[in-house]
Amino acid sequence: MNLHEYKTIIIVATAISALIVASPALQRLLTFPQTEFFTELWILGPSHKAENYPFNITRNTDYNVFLGVGNHLGNATYYQIQVKLRNQNQPAANSTSRTPSSLPSLYNINVVVADNGTWELPITFSFNYTYDEALREINFESLTFNGNNFDIKPYIVSLDTERNGYFENLFFELWIYNDTTGAFDYHERFTGLWFNITP
Repeated sequence: MNLHEYKTIIIVATAISALIVASPALQRLLTFPQTEFFTELWILGPSHKAENYPFNITRNTDYNVFLGVGNHLGNATYYQIQVKLRNQNQPAANSTSRTPSSLPSLYNINVVVADNGTWELPITFSFNYTYDEALREINFESLTFNGNNFDIKPYIVSLDTERNGYFENLFFELWIYNDTTGAFDYHERFTGLWFNITP
């Protein structure tokens, strides 16, 4: 091996060593493309943790949870959260077919979330209802949601004899604004809470 070949090996080895030493600093300067784009949708319990969710519900009692959205889509995004209510016999959003529930929205929450940002809303809700002992049915009259009162008559929940309770589901569907159509499209995400209504 001649001197010129040794010089080349030394230069290559020095360059590789310099890159290895400088790589932590380079990582801070280089921006790598984001490979996964997604949105998070969550509910936290009253203590701002994933626990102690309200379940056994009594009439005209306030319950508290936190609803949140995390945006990882690569740009600021305009979302709509549709608040819906159903009993065990009514259609929910479907994860398999990626379709929303056909039930009407009781209330819409519109929010813009920055890229890699999160948004959270404290929610207070309560139900007003009566109990028909002869029919063994809960007859709902209204839902109060963050101070807004919604007439939900003639919403009815019948006794579930297998589980021995009156169950209903308050759920939240996530929709995203489509610039092309000028409307919100279902974003294939939903979350919710099941309740046992106390007669």
